[in-house]
Amino acid sequence: MAMRNSRTFGIGVVLAISFFSVLALIFAPVFGDGKNGLTYADDLFNKLSKGSSYFIPKLQKGVQGYAGRAFEAQVTLDKPETAALAATLFSAAGASASAEGAKLSVSGDLGAVLAAVLRDADDMYRNDGAAVSARYGGAKEKAALKTWWTALAAIDKSFKKAGKVEEAKIVSDVNKKAVETAYNYFGVEAQQVADKALLMTGLLVFYVIYTMWWGFAIFYIFDGVGLTMTKAKVKKEA
Repeated sequence: MAMRNSRTFGIGVVLAISFFSVLALIFAPVFGDGKNGLTYADDLFNKLSKGSSYFIPKLQKGVQGYAGRAFEAQVTLDKPETAALAATLFSAAGASASAEGAKLSVSGDLGAVLAAVLRDADDMYRNDGAAVSARYGGAKEKAALKTWWTALAAIDKSFKKAGKVEEAKIVSDVNKKAVETAYNYFGVEAQQVADKALLMTGLLVFYVIYTMWWGFAIFYIFDGVGLTMTKAKVKKEA
């Protein structure tokens, strides 16, 4: 293919080479603790995401309105081991609970149970899994929280079937905004966006510039070899 414009082709080549040079740097383990750029950025946004996902204090206030409200549920969980651990969790929260195979029967004070769930979720959010494990005879902290999630999801469904919309909503909120969040972010250090605003803005600006960088490289290279896009002429009828 004949060269049409050596100047623009040269600019494109320089942009392409510099683009891949920066890409090599991004994948190099030079961004603290031996991380590459992608891992560093992913960890940063995970920390910021966790910092903006702390809804437990608000949920704790909401749960207080259910103190003294009795509930009961009979649900089937995924396996007998889950039901057995769920019975232990609910019993420790002051409820009456028993497991027969994969079936769980539980009754008690809804507000008290949800307060206990939020206490565990708060400890997990703060990465204090030992506190959760100690409450349940040394059970693994993540296993305990996952069991809370499984049991509450089943109870949420049973409440909805029974037309208990208000109870179902608070159980669902606690499960999704506290238990699920604490489980997913366990081990991640929470950071506030305000504390990393400059760095986060810099990363976002870099992402936009870097994307355009490659686009201009391709544009100039194609222009240099004469590959351009032009609007087709409209053929007039004779």
